[in-house]
Amino acid sequence: MAKGRVQLSGVTKSFGAVDVIKGVDLEIAPGELTVFVGPSGCGKSTLLRLVSGLELPTGGSIMIGDRDVTLTHPSKRGIAMVFQSYALYPHMSVAENMGFGLKIAGLPKAEIKAKVAKAAEILKLTNLLDRKPRALSGGQRQRVAIGRCIVREPEVFLFDEPLSNLDAALRGQMRVEIARLHTKLGATMIYVTHDQVEAMTLASKIVVLNAGRIEQIGPPIELYRNPANLFVAGFIGSPQMNFMGGIVEAADGDAVTVRLNGTSLRLPRHNADVKRGAKVTVGIRPEHFRVGEEAETRDDTAVEYDAIIDLVERLGGETLAHLRMPSLFDGVLVVKQPGDVPLRIGMGLRVGVRPSQCHLFDADGRAVGCPAGRVAAVAA
Repeated sequence: MAKGRVQLSGVTKSFGAVDVIKGVDLEIAPGELTVFVGPSGCGKSTLLRLVSGLELPTGGSIMIGDRDVTLTHPSKRGIAMVFQSYALYPHMSVAENMGFGLKIAGLPKAEIKAKVAKAAEILKLTNLLDRKPRALSGGQRQRVAIGRCIVREPEVFLFDEPLSNLDAALRGQMRVEIARLHTKLGATMIYVTHDQVEAMTLASKIVVLNAGRIEQIGPPIELYRNPANLFVAGFIGSPQMNFMGGIVEAADGDAVTVRLNGTSLRLPRHNADVKRGAKVTVGIRPEHFRVGEEAETRDDTAVEYDAIIDLVERLGGETLAHLRMPSLFDGVLVVKQPGDVPLRIGMGLRVGVRPSQCHLFDADGRAVGCPAGRVAAVAA
């Protein structure tokens, strides 16, 4: 079995009467950067700790490579872990911090020096090896913590929200550095975050967790295009998808017609399994509305609605307009537009909706069919 492969089979974890992980089956291929993402309390950090051996499962098995490591001590699993806190020794230099684990393992000084130098070159720390942690920035300290893992040459790298203590600018820089590191090393990495932007920009594969269960697994773009349910649709994408309740008026092999507030919207579907009279939810991402001149020049498949601007958020490169469209929805819908679009509160405008970019969910919150005929990567 390939080095760096991780497989979880029926893994559960309970703390007393509280079930935190509720039967997880997951396979991570060698060299993948897999991100566990979900809201606070969903079990993502616990699942990572189970892989690391810092927690033992209540049930199920964990394989790393060709070894069953379910009950194996963390030091024997071939893993290295980067925590949210840097956990550096303040009295040691960068070089001493990076090589300390190898020193404890009894490696020769020359070999430790060579491994530290190699890791420092990868992480651009060569000129900082003699400094103490107090003389480093937050990003540099986190790179030292990563370097401490690299020198061990593990089968699997584990990251537990490593960027949470950094400011926004440093988080962006470190995201890029971790992505480059993964490309350079080609190592298996498992990364935990509650930030879906981190998940989308870093992952080869995303695992969306909710209340101890996997909601969906797949590449970032697949989860964005084809969320398996309302939870994933609302979690992946920023701002989150707009949701509108409706009733199915008609359904055939090619389309589903949904009655919303004051209008009917005919949605092209593939493999749609809904019946007339069923309650459904229509989802539209903020970036898929077409506004103003763009709406007027769109293709013939889009449908226009009257809207009034309730609030405008200018974020620099983009603008978020909160719109009221009574014919579609009683509440407020968020629309994403370029930053320089001339919008103001109280302004009326025409907004286009392209039915092929709408998502449909049944009364249980499960996706019905897929936009553009694509197939969602739903967890088993």
